[in-house]
Amino acid sequence: MSEQASTPVELSIEDGIAIATLNRPEVRNAVDDATRIELGRIVDQVTRDGAIKALILTGKGSAFCAGGDIKAMQQRLEAPPGEVAGAGWRRQRQIHGVIAALHRLEKPTIAAVNGAAAGLGCDLAICCDFVIAAETAIFTESYVLRGLVPDGGGLYFLPRRVGLARAKELIFSARRVSAHEALAIGLADRVVKPEELLPEAQRWAKQLTPGSNVARALSKSILDQSFELSAEEVFALGSQAQAICYTTNEHREAVNEFLKR
Repeated sequence: MSEQASTPVELSIEDGIAIATLNRPEVRNAVDDATRIELGRIVDQVTRDGAIKALILTGKGSAFCAGGDIKAMQQRLEAPPGEVAGAGWRRQRQIHGVIAALHRLEKPTIAAVNGAAAGLGCDLAICCDFVIAAETAIFTESYVLRGLVPDGGGLYFLPRRVGLARAKELIFSARRVSAHEALAIGLADRVVKPEELLPEAQRWAKQLTPGSNVARALSKSILDQSFELSAEEVFALGSQAQAICYTTNEHREAVNEFLKR
């Protein structure tokens, strides 16, 4: 295993599986500017490293992520009125860039939710391909309690996980959802004991990454668009992707290996 020095987000890599750990346990892993920048850098590193096959996102300590940093919110409110909108717009673009990069990462992503996933923390979890939760985990789209709308992708990702009506209910009420309820409504995909969270996430990541990385990446890119496309458009994208797969070493080697049996 290789591990970097302590930062707002720690990265470790083992057997081709990267684990990014939000590392501000003293503030329940709330996201500040430094965390956002480091998470973006890590997603970029995972994207470029061909030896990494999947990414697991988790939190250190008792929480997964408590959301946005309240101190940063206070600083925003203290800015001159004429600067609030412009600065907020730039900050929104920056966090949206990180969320988008994590969502469209061509490798499988798993959120291993070890504790509270609130506001932006909930959005970070559900922007991943899969969510595995410890029995101690809770989820809440808590934005309205701060006078805000979900700004980390929840308005897009949550309805796709739980349906439109339930997404409205969770966002409007900001209520806390237990791990087992999250599993029942599709907000989480698996629930395990806390001590089994990371080992199970790593096992799952390995199960998700056999065969061709190219075929998996192309499949993910089309699946992520499929709700917005017609069947004909999905077929067209699939045909183009298959044409690419025909040219890969993985396809050639798989066919030859099968014929040798």
